[in-house]
Amino acid sequence: MAEQVDGQALDEVVTFTSDLIRIDTTNRGGGDCQERPAAEYAAARLAGAGIQPTLLERTKGRTNVVARVEGTDPGAGALLLHGHLDVVPAEAADWSVHPFSGEVRDGVVWGRGAVDMKNMDAMILAVVRAWARQGVRPRRDIVIAFTADEEASAEDGSGFLADEHAALFEGCTEGVSESGAFTFHDGDGRQIYPIAAGERGTAWLKLTARGRAGHGSKVNRDNAVTRLSAAITRIGEHAWPLRPTPTVRAALTELAALYGIDSDLTDVDALLDKLGPAAKLVESTVRNSANPTMLNAGYKVNVIPGQAVAHVDGRYLPGGEDEFRETLDRLTGPDVEWEFHHREVALESPVDSATFARMRAAVEEFAPEGHVVPYCMSGGTDAKQFSRLGITGYGFTPLKLPEGYDYGAMFHGVDERVPVEALHFGVRVLDRFLRTA
Repeated sequence: MAEQVDGQALDEVVTFTSDLIRIDTTNRGGGDCQERPAAEYAAARLAGAGIQPTLLERTKGRTNVVARVEGTDPGAGALLLHGHLDVVPAEAADWSVHPFSGEVRDGVVWGRGAVDMKNMDAMILAVVRAWARQGVRPRRDIVIAFTADEEASAEDGSGFLADEHAALFEGCTEGVSESGAFTFHDGDGRQIYPIAAGERGTAWLKLTARGRAGHGSKVNRDNAVTRLSAAITRIGEHAWPLRPTPTVRAALTELAALYGIDSDLTDVDALLDKLGPAAKLVESTVRNSANPTMLNAGYKVNVIPGQAVAHVDGRYLPGGEDEFRETLDRLTGPDVEWEFHHREVALESPVDSATFARMRAAVEEFAPEGHVVPYCMSGGTDAKQFSRLGITGYGFTPLKLPEGYDYGAMFHGVDERVPVEALHFGVRVLDRFLRTA
C-alpha cells in the first residue's frame, strides 16, 4: 500500500512532541499538577483541523480534552484513542539536557514525556490533521481523549471522564493507547513488536504496625518497627506461584514458535530460560507481585515508636485478586494491618479480535522484518478507568527503535528521548491502522 501520510504530518509529529515536552506538566501526586497549558495546546491543534474539542476539568487546571472524528459507518463501534498529558518528575541535574527543553539533537527528541507519552499525543494530532488536509474519514468514529492525572490516581483524568462524562464516549467498544508496538531487539538479530492485550491490576498498599512506645534502651516485645520489618521481609521474599493468563499464554506460544522451541506451558520458568532476552517481555506478568517501596517509622533514635508504616507496590493478574488478598493477609500476619492505598482492575483483551489483527497488519506493513506478538503489561494505563464504560483496551504506540535503545528504561528514567525516525514510523503505522480499524 502506498504512503498516505504527507510530509507535513512527519514534520508536525516532531514539532508537537517537542512543544508538548516544553510544557511542564509534572505530576507529583496530591493534585500538584497543571495540565491545562498542554490541553489548550492540543485543543488548538484539533480546532485548527476542524475538529471540535471539549475541555473538561474536575479540579481547576487539571484539564482533559475530548473530541470525536466521525466515521463513514455509523453502525460500527467507535474506537477510543487516548493519551495522557502529565509526566513524572525529572531532576534537571541528572540529565544530559534539560528535561523540559524538548531539544531535537542528532535526530532525537529529548525530554520528559518523549516516550511516556507526549510522543503518542503528538502522533494522534499529526494523523488527524493530515486527514483533515486530505479529506479522509475513517470507517469508525474515532474518539480522541487527552487526559490529566494518569501518573497518579487518574481521579482528575480518565476516572473523572468515565464517571462524569460517559456520554462523550458513546458507542466506543475498544480503545488504544500507550506501551505497545515498539521494537524489541533480542540481541540475535530478531525484531519483536509486542502489542499489549492486557494489564495487571494495581494494588498500592499501606501497611501499619502498632506497638508499645517506649525508651530505646528498655526491653520491648511490642516493637512496631520489628513487627513491620518482619512483615515486609516476608512480602519481599515471597515466591508467588505461576498463573499464566490467556494473553501471557498467547505471548509464550508465539515467542516459542519464533524461536523454534517447544511451547511447554506446564513449565513456564523453563520456557522463559530458553527465550533468552525475549523473556523480558513476559517474565513480569506470569505471576502476581508485591514489592515494598516505602518505610516510615520513628522520630528519634532512642525512642521506640508506637506505629510504623510501609507502602507496597502490588500488582495482580486478571483473575488473581482473591489470591493476592489472601496472600497479603497471611504474609502480614496478625500484628500488621494492610489496606489499599490505590486499587484498579486487571484487564484482559482478546488477541484473536479483528482490531488486534489490524494492528498487527499495520506494523507488518512498515516493519516486514518484524515479528508481532501479544503481551500483557506489568503496570497499568488509563485503559483501566475507561474499562468502566465497557471499552476493551490495547497498548499500541508504534515506534521503530534502533538496537541499543532501551525502551523500558525511558519510562520515568533519566535522559528520556525518542528518535525522530521512530516518530515518523509511528505516524505511518497509526495512520494505516486507524484508516482500516
